[in-house]
Amino acid sequence: MLILGGGTVGRNAALVAAGMGAQVTILEVDPRKIRHLSDIMPRNVQILYSTEYAIRELLPRADLVISAVLKPGARAPHLIRREHLGTMKEGAVIVDVAIDQGGSTETSRPTTHNEPVYTVEGVVHYCVANMPGAVPRTSTWGLTSATLPYVLRLADMGWPDAVREHEGLRRGVNLVEGRLTYPAVAQAFQMPYTPVEELIG
Repeated sequence: MLILGGGTVGRNAALVAAGMGAQVTILEVDPRKIRHLSDIMPRNVQILYSTEYAIRELLPRADLVISAVLKPGARAPHLIRREHLGTMKEGAVIVDVAIDQGGSTETSRPTTHNEPVYTVEGVVHYCVANMPGAVPRTSTWGLTSATLPYVLRLADMGWPDAVREHEGLRRGVNLVEGRLTYPAVAQAFQMPYTPVEELIG
C-alpha cells in the first residue's frame, strides 16, 4: 500500500492498514512530519521523502494508493500522471482523497456514493467528493464537535472582534467585503490578495 501525504488522512489510513497486516509506505515532504511518523508508526510502515522518482518507483508495486495530499486553500498538485497508470498492476486501486481540491491524480474526476468508481487503463479510481457522507451521522457529529466552539465565539463577539482576537479564526477567513484574504485562494484564481488584518483594523 502506498500513501501520498502523511497528514491526518494519511497517518490514520496507515495505522488502519498496518493494523490489518499490510505493508505500507508513506511519502511525505515535511521533515517534521517524517520524524513524527517515524516515531509513531509500527514496523510494517515505511516513511520516505516524497519525490517524483519515489512515486514512479513505488506505484508499480502498490495494490492500493491513497492520495492524501493537501494544500490548504489551493488546488492539489498532480502527483500521479496518466502515463504512470500503465506501470501499475491491473486492478490496482487509487483512492484520491484530494478530489475536493481538484484531485492529485491526472485521471481523477469527482464521483458520487451512487457511482463511486471508474477504471482508467486497468486502474480503479475511487474519487468520491464527499467521502464522509458515507457515514453521515458520525461525520456530522465529528464536524459539529470541531466547529461549534468557533460558531459560539463568532455569535458572542461578532465576526470582526472574534477574528481579531482568535488566530485560528483569522487564518480561516477567505473573503471580506468582496476581497480575497486567503493567499492560496487568491493565487489559484489569479486575483488580488488583501491581508485580513488590513480589513479588520
